[in-house]
Amino acid sequence: MTDTTAVITEKRGQAFWITIDRPEKRNALNGEVIAGITRAYRDAHEDKDVRVIVLTGAGDKAFCAGADLQNSGAAFAMDHSKPNVDYADLLRLSQNATKPAIARVGGVCMAGGMGLLCMTDMAVAADHVVFGLPEVKVGVFPMQVLSLLQRIAPPRLVNEWALTGEPFDARAAQAAGLLNYVVPAAELGAKVDWLIGRIVDKSPTAIRRGKYAMRAIASMSFDESIAYTESQIALLAMTEDAKEGLKAFSQKRKPVWTGR
Repeated sequence: MTDTTAVITEKRGQAFWITIDRPEKRNALNGEVIAGITRAYRDAHEDKDVRVIVLTGAGDKAFCAGADLQNSGAAFAMDHSKPNVDYADLLRLSQNATKPAIARVGGVCMAGGMGLLCMTDMAVAADHVVFGLPEVKVGVFPMQVLSLLQRIAPPRLVNEWALTGEPFDARAAQAAGLLNYVVPAAELGAKVDWLIGRIVDKSPTAIRRGKYAMRAIASMSFDESIAYTESQIALLAMTEDAKEGLKAFSQKRKPVWTGR
């Protein structure tokens, strides 16, 4: 386990858990939290034993309530000499990640927390969780969050959430495509573990190359996409995992993945 002031990381089997550890602040984002998650994502990708990332918040009150507004000047302050914003760079990093990530949402998910939710591949939430984009209530707008959110949820709903700033519940979030599963709070841990189990027994090579391809074709036309993917399946078939998977299937046994 690695423990910083704001973010805790821990390996649990083949899962790499990243926990925002500011429950007294509703796990609000500050520079330390963003840096901690960024560092954790990189550490997870450098560790060959890690097969899946889990992102969550400490306690049962909040997943992440967005930017820390206690010091409002610092929340939206930036160094204008830098071309990139750290939070935006974290979202960029997540989209180029080749290991799958699950959001475990046990409490309120608002504003920048919605961006963290959207940067994962799958999400499980407790049924009492409240979501929202309340930025307009404090005179700003969920600019960076929209870069991911608009690719997941229906435009009419995104418009309503962003323009009114009003909250919505877990069932509405699931219906909009933000969540894979909504469960009672007492079952949240078991459901996340179940989802982890459905990932770690699959080929890590297929998953990593697959995520890379999914990212690559996201903005391609059909003709570009089909040309790219027909070459990618040919390359994938040459990997050790693909050969092992086909051999195990013919021998009616479980495959032994090498990740190569």
